[in-house]
Order: sequence, then C-alpha cells, then structure tokens
Amino acid sequence: MEKERAERKRRSQQLAQRYRVIRKETEALAASLEVEDQVVQTMPDVSPTKWHRAHTTWYFETFVLGGDDPDYRPIHPQYRYLFNSYYNAVGKQFPRPRRGLLSRPTVAEVGRYRDWVDRQILERLDRCAFTTEQLDILELGLHHEQQHQELILTDIKHVFHSNPLHPAYSETTLPPPGGETAPLRWKAFEGGVYEIGYSGEGFHFDNEAPRHKVYLTPFSIASRLVTAGEYLEFIEAGGYRRPEFWLADGWERVCREGWEAPLYWSREGKVWWIFTLHGLRPLDPYEPVCHLSYYEAEAYATFVGARLPREAEWEVAAADLPIRGNFLEDRLLHPTASSSAKEGELLQCFGDA
Repeated sequence: MEKERAERKRRSQQLAQRYRVIRKETEALAASLEVEDQVVQTMPDVSPTKWHRAHTTWYFETFVLGGDDPDYRPIHPQYRYLFNSYYNAVGKQFPRPRRGLLSRPTVAEVGRYRDWVDRQILERLDRCAFTTEQLDILELGLHHEQQHQELILTDIKHVFHSNPLHPAYSETTLPPPGGETAPLRWKAFEGGVYEIGYSGEGFHFDNEAPRHKVYLTPFSIASRLVTAGEYLEFIEAGGYRRPEFWLADGWERVCREGWEAPLYWSREGKVWWIFTLHGLRPLDPYEPVCHLSYYEAEAYATFVGARLPREAEWEVAAADLPIRGNFLEDRLLHPTASSSAKEGELLQCFGDA
C-alpha cells in the first residue's frame, strides 16, 4: 500500500508538470489568433480553434474530474453536448459540420473554462487525490491534447488559405527556397518474420498493441521523402490528366473535383507558389511534398514505377531509428529539405510530413 501511494505521488508530480507544459502550449498556439480567426469553419473536416480548446478541456472535465463520481456537476450542462466529438457512451454530439455556428460560448468564456478546469486538475494532482486509473486517463488526455495541437495548425492553415488575403499565421521567417536535398537511394530489407507493435513500459495508444509477428517479403524503401520538385515532374508529365496512373475511384475524384495540383499549390504564369502557415511563398523544389491525398501519393508511386510502403514495412524500417526531426518545438511549421545522408541511412521518418 505504501509503495502504491509513493508511485501515485511520483506520477502525480510528473503529470502535473507535463499538464502545465502541454496546456500552455495549446494556448500559445492560439495566442496569435484574433477572436474572428478562432470561430471560422471552412469545411466539415475543419474545426474552429475555439472548439479545439474547449473540447480538450471537456475531456479532462468529463473523464478525469467527473469520471465515475455521481455527485459531480459540470461547469455547464450543455458543454457535454457541444464539445463531445465521437464519445458515444457519453451521449449525443453537436454535429461536426456545424461547429462553426457556435458563437457561444465565446472565445473568452472558453478561456475561463480552461482556467477553471486547469485549477481543479492541478489542485487534485498536488494533493495526490487521483486514483491510478484516473492518472492513466489524464495521461491519455495529454496525448489527446497534443493531437489537437496538430489539428489546430492543420485547421487554421485551411482557414487562412480560404481567405483571399492569405494571412500568415506565423511571422517566423522560413529558410529561403533553394539549396539542395540528399540524393534518393533505396534501403533494402530482407524478407522474414518481424515483430511490430508497442514494446516497452511507457504510454501507448491501444491500437499500437498487442505486439505481434508479421511476415514480410523482401522490400526496399526510399531513403527520404519525395520532394516537391520530383512531384512537379509528375504534374508536368500530365499526371492529373492521365487516368493510367490512378485508381478508379481516385480518377473519379480528380475529374469531379478538378484536381490539378496538391492542396495549397497555385500557379501564376510559370511560377508555382505554395501557401504555408507563414503565408504564400515560391515553391521550394527541394522540400518534401505534402498535403497529398492517398490517391495522389499512390498515383505518383505508379508514375515512378514504385508503390507506397505498407504499414508493417514502414514500422520495421523505422524501428531502430532515433526519434529526431522537424517537430513543433522547432517552430518552423513547414517541412524542410533533408540533409545529406550516409549510404543506407533513412531520413525524415519523423517530423516534416
């Protein structure tokens, strides 16, 4: 019993520190946005920044503060409906395509909601009041909030791109286009039985387990990501006009939606531009191509005589690599050209795109 209490105290202190950092990061991502920016929804798959901030807070209130406590009273009874995403066991959800209609609660009210929940969570962590099971749910919530940090950037990019003014989210200056990238090589892997899935004692999502064996035939994987310049060769070869590269349903989408280039690409005369979180800039042919649909990626692979890697192949290839790359903490918020690589070295398996 004493050992269990000591472990809960240790975890509570550790999670309190992480909680402060991660929740502060979410607010930092929203800090440069005006109130008007935070309430826009440009398509059903985009959620307003305000909704992300409220939803992640609702998670902690509902599953950590409320949990199994029958006497708990939420700060607002309707938040359970407004900010539930897909947790059917909790109850009905406000329709996702209509989240942009929620002018209330206001951005300021959501900020106060976050502050109130933060105080409640940290006060309970400080006195080690959560059970081990509640601490597990809280830790899951922190990873859940980091997922929504990525979504905040993904969604505000679409919001700003939909505005004819093309405002910049970040004033940070990106490296100028140009330079070079590492040559593309192929790293071969032997066929055989491999183990994939989570292995260790730290946090993992439930869909990363159990660890299990898979049989793979021999395969090779590219040493780096495909560049924008390489993808441009596909476009200039008529890739978006040639059905032989596309799956049938992909070609139907190309025709129905008028695809001519990846999302956020545009052309003025002979010059290609790309919209970034830093605003519009000339396309850098050496940076990784991103914002491709599965159909576009598959069509490009067919064009160059290759195929997309399967999930198990990708996991095996990246299993022993150090986890380093272009992450949120670098604040570039845009993929960059790969550095030079040694023979057989894989680059850009983490970060970038």
